[in-house]
Amino acid sequence: MAIALDIALAHLASRKRQTLVSLTGVVLGVAFFLAVSSLMRGSEMDFLKRLVDNSPHVTVYDEYRHPAPQPATLRWPEAAVEVRHVKPQRETRGIRGWRERLEVVERLPGVRAAPVLTGAAVLSFAGRQQGVQLSGVVPEKMKNVTTLDEKMQVGTLASLSADPNGVIVGQGLMKKFSLHPGSTLSVVADDGVARPLRVVGVFRTGNAAYDEGQAFVLLKRAQALLGRENRVNRFVIQLTDPYEARNTALAIEAGTGYKSVSWIEASEDFLSLLLVRNIIMYSVVAAILVVASFGIYNTISTIVMEKTRDIAIMRSMGFHASDIRRIFLLEGLIVGALGSLVGQGLGMALMRVLLVVEIKPPGVEEIVHLPLWWGADQFVLAAAFAMTSCVAASYLPARRAGKVHPVDILRGAA
Repeated sequence: MAIALDIALAHLASRKRQTLVSLTGVVLGVAFFLAVSSLMRGSEMDFLKRLVDNSPHVTVYDEYRHPAPQPATLRWPEAAVEVRHVKPQRETRGIRGWRERLEVVERLPGVRAAPVLTGAAVLSFAGRQQGVQLSGVVPEKMKNVTTLDEKMQVGTLASLSADPNGVIVGQGLMKKFSLHPGSTLSVVADDGVARPLRVVGVFRTGNAAYDEGQAFVLLKRAQALLGRENRVNRFVIQLTDPYEARNTALAIEAGTGYKSVSWIEASEDFLSLLLVRNIIMYSVVAAILVVASFGIYNTISTIVMEKTRDIAIMRSMGFHASDIRRIFLLEGLIVGALGSLVGQGLGMALMRVLLVVEIKPPGVEEIVHLPLWWGADQFVLAAAFAMTSCVAASYLPARRAGKVHPVDILRGAA
């Protein structure tokens, strides 16, 4: 192996210009692979973090995934006459026995849950009106399953506990109504009666529709406003491991009977889009290394053509065909290893440059930084792909070198 390595290094040194060009192609390929993949993976992780953190991992609704069968069907499943389009009995919607069911959910490992009652309401102030989704919450539980406290500009979720008639609204609604903390709004719910609520908190998520169309009150206040005493219509659940959401949702649905939807199920279209984007990204950056491998192929092929007589002499000295192939495969391996090492250093430098880039999109108040992913797996993947492409590019010339017949070459040379 030592002799093969010495010969491989001598061959590469004899073609310094071509070797340098091939090495540069691998270096740039690895560097751009890392820069592009870190940007794409970083944007993916940032998107998933926003998606996961700003929405429940699992939501339990006050409805069933499949409609309940009619009593007559249960009583006479093989009846000759079937009654269809029976209007369901009118009832107050909500999760029945929600306290007991919530305890069942909270006993699951890694689960944090909070009861919520949501409904439509109209807020009015100084002649202005705005339809909102009114959510009744328990502040102590809600702060464990949402990032709302981090989005608060004024007050906290606990402000609702201090004022039973308090309401938390978005900054967009504050500007639209020209409100200020302490302003008194009128809320009209299902019964059509206007009731006063005082602004005790203001949040800002950056989503204009959410900031203008969402309001939070105490759960008991929402139950009174919406006419659903002792009812909630959903559980908001966060998990220690968000990627266990699908299995947890299945377990909760089986245990409670109510429809449970994981964030993965609710965002299948986005996740499919991310998968397609990753395939495109890796195809593009892999193509860079494939193009660079053609330079290695050209360099080693030229060496094989120039060193044909030397190869014949080595064969006549006792070198086997496998030894010859090993020499030229080592040449590709050396170029790939050096290119990977230097390329990873250059890639890290490019990533640090991208890290300080600041972008301010039109109409956006906050400065945006490029999200980057520094995971070790992409460095390993870049090096592995570079080494594979380099060895693959050197295989054909190495195979051709191993087939050289020393008698024919030496006889022709003589």
